[in-house]
Amino acid sequence: MVGENNQVRENVQENAERGNAQSHGANVGLVGDKITIRGGRPLVGRIEVKGAKNLVTKAMVAALLGETPSILRDVPNISDVRIVRGLLEAHGVKVTEGDEPGSLQLDPVDVESAHYADIDAHAGSSRIPILFCGPLLHRLGEAFIPDLGGCRIGDRPIDYHLEVLRKFGAVVEKQESGIRMSAPNGLKGTKVELPYPSVGATEQVLLTAVRAEGITELKNAAIEPEIMDLINILQKMGAIITVDTDRVIRIEGVDSLQGYQHRALFDRNEAASWAAAALATDGDIFVGGAKQAEMLTFLNVFRKVGGAFDIHDDGIRFYHPGGDLKPVIIETDVHPGFMTDWQQPLVIALTHAHGVSIVHETVYEQRFGFVDALVEMGATIQIHRECLGGHPCRFGQRNFNHSAVIAGPTKLVGADIEVPDLRGGFSHLIAALTAEGTSTVSNVGIISRGYENFITKLRLLGADFDLEG
Repeated sequence: MVGENNQVRENVQENAERGNAQSHGANVGLVGDKITIRGGRPLVGRIEVKGAKNLVTKAMVAALLGETPSILRDVPNISDVRIVRGLLEAHGVKVTEGDEPGSLQLDPVDVESAHYADIDAHAGSSRIPILFCGPLLHRLGEAFIPDLGGCRIGDRPIDYHLEVLRKFGAVVEKQESGIRMSAPNGLKGTKVELPYPSVGATEQVLLTAVRAEGITELKNAAIEPEIMDLINILQKMGAIITVDTDRVIRIEGVDSLQGYQHRALFDRNEAASWAAAALATDGDIFVGGAKQAEMLTFLNVFRKVGGAFDIHDDGIRFYHPGGDLKPVIIETDVHPGFMTDWQQPLVIALTHAHGVSIVHETVYEQRFGFVDALVEMGATIQIHRECLGGHPCRFGQRNFNHSAVIAGPTKLVGADIEVPDLRGGFSHLIAALTAEGTSTVSNVGIISRGYENFITKLRLLGADFDLEG
């Protein structure tokens, strides 16, 4: 299934990057890859969040579709942005700093085919080159994807993307060095129905359909805020897109698109992570740039656990108001449900709640690997294959450890931890910040994939730590 393929893709991508964490951090100025944290201090202060990682990188790809330059604002300085910038430049796109800090101008006028070695060098284990294919087929009539780490997992994770591109009329040829695509008769609108509302598959359809001849109908589409903001960008470029209430998106192809000017949607996943850090450390953090509407579901759960928040025009204040934290039952889901990226940081706060909490993960089949370190630190967490939420899910009969039972309150103690992935890594930082004693967290470069200047932000919030090489 496409959803499962995309999830396996993300899991393997993050696991493959464990050995490359230092280079991720170095790309955004992180000189060390190990942090020693002396826990027990509340995090207090103000930090700012910029554009969402899950929107900005796709908006940069969308610039390929335009015949004039685009300007994207509130771009975070994270390693995933550096990867996409390198890929665009390898394809002849001129990327320069924009008219204000955190903005990029992307000029695709001289777009050209890139050598597979250049694509591979910039992409590493990233799968984002697959999203370049639709725009490149429109602009150049051809596209190439290197092996994309196929020696590690084969090419199953991108099979559905290739199937979608074939539906539009692309000719896909698998070669020894990768996959070459062409569109000898152009790309035509088509009908696609997703078995699961996958974000990646929805992005693929949108980026391909906007310039395909005729009408494309996408059923069971993802409707996350980042998807809707990508649609906003494409509409600014001249696309004709309608979104129905039943997860059906219709795209009327147009002959040409122009560049856009857009300020990216804030990163709600980073905002939720800092909110969870405030709650777990008995702290008080103002997250500048956060908005209520995109965090509605998170805010409800945050309040149920015992956290408090104040909505302001320029951000949201998250804090621990005192008293005992309360256990909750959480089931992750696609938007507008509780985001899978929110559960890992919040689990740390749940280890302090009085009672038993349950987290039923229904989006990613293997996202509880990060709890091993928490158990070592003193948390009482059990992982189960059964669906322990209110309803069964597609992982229930497949032997995936996708439900967690957290008993609290427990005191965490310092330990040596190795970051396994992006969200799990930030959760480990929170755990170390709450723990008694000293913790050493290594492989922290991975965290720079999605958290801009997180070391500086920790200092601003009063964390006690040393960054090591």
